[in-house]
Amino acid sequence: SGRSPLGVYRELARLHAEDGLSFAGVTTFNLDEYVGLDAAHPRTFRAWMQAHFFDHVDLPKDQIHVPPSELSAGREDAWAADYERSIAAAGGIDLQVLGLGRNGHVAFNEPGSARDSRTRLVELAAETRADAAADFGGLEHTPARALTMGVATILSARRLRVLAFGAAKRAAVERLCRGPVGADVPASYLREHRD
Repeated sequence: SGRSPLGVYRELARLHAEDGLSFAGVTTFNLDEYVGLDAAHPRTFRAWMQAHFFDHVDLPKDQIHVPPSELSAGREDAWAADYERSIAAAGGIDLQVLGLGRNGHVAFNEPGSARDSRTRLVELAAETRADAAADFGGLEHTPARALTMGVATILSARRLRVLAFGAAKRAAVERLCRGPVGADVPASYLREHRD
């Protein structure tokens, strides 16, 4: 989700509309979702994906997997384990399209995230929340927590593609490509991936 893959989604929708590219056999697993938003909230990543991709292609609804924005307290670990099992049952992830946060996060694996982390509930970094605040009408309305695929979950995908655009992402791209690999810049772990 987010702005980085919008061009990819537009092109896929164009290929579907103009060239007949079908998504009927595709299964998707979104990386993350804010926690604490009503399911009908327009700023959920499910709503974002619906508006920018799902509504424009023939992807069957039962093959779309997005973490819930509404989840009973105490259910997060069980839900996360179920998500991991669903990914495995689908045969794993063939292609993972990733954005890059200004602080080096990938999905919502904020600085400090371990390489062996799996899908889980996380607290969002102050910088991540500040970057999202305008979309929510101010920091006081911006979610503080999210469900996210972990670093190890992402690294299990067969192929990774990282998208980062603009001057604001320059330092994060530099740290991803040339800085030390480690938890300070979780995206740096992606350099260990074979593709």
